[in-house]
This record gives sequence, C-alpha cells and structure tokens, in this order.
Amino acid sequence: MNYQKIMVSIFLSLSLLMLVSACNNSADSKKNQQAKKDTVIKTAIKREEPAAVKKAPVINIMDTLSIKQTVLCIKDSAATSGRIALKLGQIYGVKLPAIIKKEKLKVTGPPMAWYKTSKAPFFFEAGLPVDRKPAKLPPNAIIKQIGQDSVIVAHFYGPYDLTDQAYTALQDWMKDHKKKSILPPYEVYVDDPVDKNGKLKDPYKVQTDIIFTWR
Repeated sequence: MNYQKIMVSIFLSLSLLMLVSACNNSADSKKNQQAKKDTVIKTAIKREEPAAVKKAPVINIMDTLSIKQTVLCIKDSAATSGRIALKLGQIYGVKLPAIIKKEKLKVTGPPMAWYKTSKAPFFFEAGLPVDRKPAKLPPNAIIKQIGQDSVIVAHFYGPYDLTDQAYTALQDWMKDHKKKSILPPYEVYVDDPVDKNGKLKDPYKVQTDIIFTWR
C-alpha cells in the first residue's frame, strides 16, 4: 500500500493551504477583521444547530483459525502518531521491498503490523508475509511466525482513527466468551486505501482486519 504517497499528498495540501492563508492575511487585514465579525455571528447561529456526527464504522466479528504465515518485519518506533504513517510508508515502500528483492522472496499476502504501545512513544513491527524465511536479515528486521491458532477477527470498514471501537468490540467478545488473549493483537491491511489513480478511497469501503489470538 502506498502510504508514503498518501502522506506526501496530504502534507502538500496542508502546506498549500497554509501558504494561501498567509498571503491572504497580509494582503487583506481589513477584510479579515470583517470576516471575524461575520464568523462570530455565524458561530452564534451554529450553536443552535446539532453538531455533525461522524458515521459509525462497520465492524463484523468472526471466530475462526489463523493461516500459517512467515512474516518479514521491520522493528521501528515513532515519537508521535503522525510519524507512524511516515514510518510505515518507508517500511512497506522501501525497506521491505529491498530485502525481498535481495533475497528473492515472494510476497504472499497484504501488509501487517503489531503495535506494542498505545501511546507515545510508539513501538511497532510492520511486515509482509513471504514464501520463506530469508537466509540473512539486516538490523531491525525479524521474522514472525503465525501458526494455525484460534482467533477472532474484526473486519473493520471506516476511518482508521475509529479502529479503537473494533478493539473494544473484540475485548468485549473475549470477556463474554470467557476467553484469554495469548498473543499480542495485530492488524492486516486487506485493502489498499488508494485507488489505481492514486486517489484516496472511501474509508468505509477499505477493509482492515484486527486479530486477537485466544485460548
């Protein structure tokens, strides 16, 4: 998945907006003063209107078995949540493909990630399933083996910042069925978030699987 392209386009868009805003502020200070007055009036009116509510994600939970996989991973960390996407872009787009090409491996499935912490600093392992274990691994690269284990999977469709709802749903399922998690959960990015033209897809049509292994 081209996360790096996504983040670059987002940052370019934000930079352009900031530049336009700065030019407008220096050229039209009087106009902006009037705009502020208009904003106060509009804000007072808006307070009488109901706040917009973000559409809830679609979460389908399945009790199943995991498939045996060999996953080539890069261990990394990020100081902020915003840096995670940049790091993933580097890992999936540059670092892992370089190892795969050098070792003549074959990718056998979509990108995956294990998040070790839920707050900054963030430590994580991002990987791609491959057909075999490579002969040599560079620093920070590891192999994770996924066995045929009992798992519950949340098929999540929606904005990524709402995935905590899927984790909560899985935790509730575990509690209701008196099951215990035996391994760290992981995510599988089933669908590419951008289409063939490089445009972001509707997040409610993009699937992310969140997986808990239980006993």
